[in-house]
Amino acid sequence: MNFTLNEEQLALQHSARQFATRELTQPAREIEDNDQPPSHALVKRFAELGYLGINLDPALGGGGASHVEAVLVLEEIAKISPSVAFPIFESCFGPVLTIQHFASDALKQRLVPKVCSGDMIIAASMSEPDAGTALTDLKTRAVRQGDQLVLNGQKRWCSGAGHADGYVVYCRLSDEPGARGIGAVYVDKDTPGLSFGKRERLMGFRGVTSADIFLDNVTVPSGNIVAPAGGFAKLMTAFDLERCGNATMSLALAQSALDQALAYVQDRRQFGKAIVDFQAVQIKLADMAIRVEASRLLIHRAVANASDGLPSSREASMAKCFANEMVRGVCGDAMQLMGGYGYACEYGMERRMRDAWGWGIAGGAIDIQKINIASALVGRRFNQRA
Repeated sequence: MNFTLNEEQLALQHSARQFATRELTQPAREIEDNDQPPSHALVKRFAELGYLGINLDPALGGGGASHVEAVLVLEEIAKISPSVAFPIFESCFGPVLTIQHFASDALKQRLVPKVCSGDMIIAASMSEPDAGTALTDLKTRAVRQGDQLVLNGQKRWCSGAGHADGYVVYCRLSDEPGARGIGAVYVDKDTPGLSFGKRERLMGFRGVTSADIFLDNVTVPSGNIVAPAGGFAKLMTAFDLERCGNATMSLALAQSALDQALAYVQDRRQFGKAIVDFQAVQIKLADMAIRVEASRLLIHRAVANASDGLPSSREASMAKCFANEMVRGVCGDAMQLMGGYGYACEYGMERRMRDAWGWGIAGGAIDIQKINIASALVGRRFNQRA
């Protein structure tokens, strides 16, 4: 057991930090002001640096690094802004990983290299109007007709809807009830019958599009099946890694909030001295730092134990749950330490506070992670319908 990053990891972390500080501050501000996703040029820049799919298979254009390296890069970029880091999150921890692990070789070869080169963005489409936490209630169906599939249904809360080039659509592929009938199908954005609803206006997550997706007799080749009926459980194992990416976004927000608050309290003077000299401020800083470091250790444990595979549900849920709760508290404490400056839009803390709240909703709510953890502890799933 070694808690120290090796020389290569430290170098990667340093280079990502230098790049983020040097090149991403202005794009992040523009994304926040304009509420538009990162530009194609910026996504291509990420690809040039090898950040897109850094932990994916080199045979598919990925970087061949471990999930730990992917977490290190994502944290450094997301400290500037999770929105500017979103293409890295999606390429390393999102639906592309599901495609790499479970899709046919032909589908992998068609899609994954384009994501790693920055020429394609793929989003996951899971939730529906009546199926969010209760995902096994989803109604979107894919019916086989010869060597094709015809999809009909409505999806909701798809991050990237209307902006991404393709979608991994979770749907019902057989008449089997519950999870046994669920799998996933890949659909290109320009497929006839696929359309998008009005873009949602969210509290945070500026630059991350979210909208309903409508599938009206959308026809795709049967080779677009990512996971067949009955593949729900293994789809969720890939989603556990996405939860580690979600947790890293929370960690990055908290670390950047702590960094800004730490600089502020050493500069701000009241009653004739820097406010860091007051014990109440010192104690708050210590509490913030402890929570940030504890979160980092939980995330690193989950991805390190996964090696180049997939993490355990227990460890991924612990990492996500703790990080999601931690970031809300740390950003709140940082805002309080900065007083009016923390509440002012100009200084960025209020943006962190808005973004912080979203990660505990996205990717499985905090309370659901606690149920997952309890299930792992007792060794059985709980029937929420009984």
